[in-house]
Amino acid sequence: MAAKGRHWLALWLVALLAALWVVIARQTASLNAARALADLRAERAALEGRRAALERRIRTAESRAVLLPRAQRLGLRLPADSEIVFLPVPGAAAPPAPGTPPPPAPR
Repeated sequence: MAAKGRHWLALWLVALLAALWVVIARQTASLNAARALADLRAERAALEGRRAALERRIRTAESRAVLLPRAQRLGLRLPADSEIVFLPVPGAAAPPAPGTPPPPAPR
């Protein structure tokens, strides 16, 4: 039995509706992904701001103006120049003199 005109019309209508459904599903998924990406970018910006604030607090807490009074309250004092000793790290090479070209890279 050969398909009549109304059968072809119904078949094309179903195909069109399926194609439109696929397009709508793709657009919905892309909008959800874009929304999630925007949320993640906002969260990242907030976290970077928090990190900068924490790093600023660390630098302030490490400053001499903060550490010296705390050390003095604990009964500590600043060492004299003759009391400071630099210990070399075993296995570490001495830093090159200023103006010295860097050593060649090993092959």
